[in-house]
Amino acid sequence: MQKWIVGIISIIGAVALAAMVAWSGSDQGVMYNGMSVFVWCGVFAFAVQWLIFIHAWLAKTEAYFDLTGSLTYIVVVVAAAFLAGADDLRSLTITGLIVIWALRLGPFLFFRIRRSGEDRRFRSIKTSFPTFLMTWTLQGAWVYITASAALGSITSSSTVGLDGAFVLGAGLWAIGFAIEVIADNQKTAFRNNAENANKFISTGLWAWSRHPNYFGEIILWVGIAVIAYPTLVGNQIYLMFSPLWVIFLLTAVSGVRMLEARGRKQWGEDPEYQAYVANTPTLMLWPPRK
Repeated sequence: MQKWIVGIISIIGAVALAAMVAWSGSDQGVMYNGMSVFVWCGVFAFAVQWLIFIHAWLAKTEAYFDLTGSLTYIVVVVAAAFLAGADDLRSLTITGLIVIWALRLGPFLFFRIRRSGEDRRFRSIKTSFPTFLMTWTLQGAWVYITASAALGSITSSSTVGLDGAFVLGAGLWAIGFAIEVIADNQKTAFRNNAENANKFISTGLWAWSRHPNYFGEIILWVGIAVIAYPTLVGNQIYLMFSPLWVIFLLTAVSGVRMLEARGRKQWGEDPEYQAYVANTPTLMLWPPRK
């Protein structure tokens, strides 16, 4: 009974939070069929999640969860550009950068889960309808809010020519994307080596950060927000909080918090792991303290 209550409250909370973002992002934005394109994107974000959830619940599988997240990013930004009739280079660049990122990350996560056989986060979650539905609903809100600055720019009534913010933001995105890809590839290669079974990675970018992939993801979303900033008008300016949302999610909700707990449980008594934690920054890329 408690799971039902928590699940329902969380679902309502996620939708309510997305609605608040929709109110901010729709200010002075382009309309389609009497409704803001920004709001339409929120509808699409939850619709994709709930449609795939039906299959996931019937099959009792989380296999397509991360892939659906990436698909949702692609759907909302492409829909935003199409419905808003965006043809300026800033909007098209933002759309392209997010599509590139999603096309890389989604399949990467999907095949990683496929190789491992399961996503351990869902062992107990997928047996409870409200809790399982909650995770898909939260992912819809996650996508919508994370991409909100991008969506606000694409659907804005204001267009701005290429400027310093565009160049700076694109550069940040490129750096963040490169860090995330390199870190993911290094960890994949490490895990694929049988000699590293049950070991933790502390080489490559992982010698400079315990979570360089998340650092890269944060940087690329900061880049997207910087590109978007000049075109945000009215209440859309509040969408600039989206990188802070990404930081909060990746450090306090999922990502870092969960992996740090798992690491302490698995290697907490290992002196080498203790030294690694003591000398290596949690998130930011920085030379180890030795």
